[in-house]
Amino acid sequence: MKSIKGRIALVTGAGSGIGRAVSIALASEGARLILTGRREEKLLETRKLTGLEEKDCLVVPGDITKKSFVWELAADIENRFGGLDILVNNAGKALNKPFEETSLEEFDEIMSINVRAPYMVIQAVLGLLKKSGSGSIVNIASVTAHKGYIYQSSYVCSKHAIYGLTKSIAKEVAGDGIRVHAICPGGVKTDMIGTARPDLTDASFIAPEDIADTVCFLIKHEDTMIIDEVGMHRIGKEPFL
Repeated sequence: MKSIKGRIALVTGAGSGIGRAVSIALASEGARLILTGRREEKLLETRKLTGLEEKDCLVVPGDITKKSFVWELAADIENRFGGLDILVNNAGKALNKPFEETSLEEFDEIMSINVRAPYMVIQAVLGLLKKSGSGSIVNIASVTAHKGYIYQSSYVCSKHAIYGLTKSIAKEVAGDGIRVHAICPGGVKTDMIGTARPDLTDASFIAPEDIADTVCFLIKHEDTMIIDEVGMHRIGKEPFL
């Protein structure tokens, strides 16, 4: 296993849910963090929960759908830490709406947040990950990367896209020592699941901490295992039911 201690990790959507759980888990393993998301107060809450001092946990609020912000973020990381070892692309948005009622503007917003943004973030920090010599990218996808669900056409499109992006980039950067993974969970107990599937109950959900544990597992075992995708759902439950 490879230790996470002392490694530099960027987590998007770090203010709550999976992003917060991943940040706490990485900090507990000794990582230094860059936390980004739209709401500074939520990011500061996450930093407090990690137990890290400000020098070891950079909070950068902003909109990762904006190219200027993403490239400034990469520059901030290089200036503060000198490099990057781990990227967790977690930020995302769901939409539960019939296909015929989903506007092109709503579709564009979902694709911008769930696909275009992680695409840009990877491009912006790829040079730093290459310098690491053993970089890791973990994209938080969804069971909807493989399945279709009613009233989720735009979200399903976006998660199919991020899964395809993961597979393609993994082949391109393998020679640079960078591992690229996708985690495809069923329903996770976060605020977003209430938007995506208001019909489901808590009994169907995975805990964000379970996703965080999986992220750490993938990073620590990168030198000994080849894992392209991890699918997760509650025992005895079909993903999303």
